[in-house]
Amino acid sequence: MENTIKEQQLDLFSDRTSASRFDANQLRLLFSAFASILFDVLRRTLVGTRLARATAGTLRLKLLKIGARVTVSVRRVKVAMDSAHPYAAAFARAHVRLRG
Repeated sequence: MENTIKEQQLDLFSDRTSASRFDANQLRLLFSAFASILFDVLRRTLVGTRLARATAGTLRLKLLKIGARVTVSVRRVKVAMDSAHPYAAAFARAHVRLRG
């Protein structure tokens, strides 16, 4: 449980309540809690990979902070990733599982 709290504070920035208004701080905490839920769902989709027990910071670095070319047309959005990305298989697996 302590590691979860530490992850929430360090990786999801829930400790930043530096705004002068209560509303702004509360909204920031709400976004942090929502991000925690999203990362938990992402971890569940990655069962069977080496990223299944990764922290939110590691998942953000390895899966979400990647370079890709996004092409938007009328009917679809195409994301072209580098074929040499070391976590391309995990990214594809999460994409397939999250789509349902």
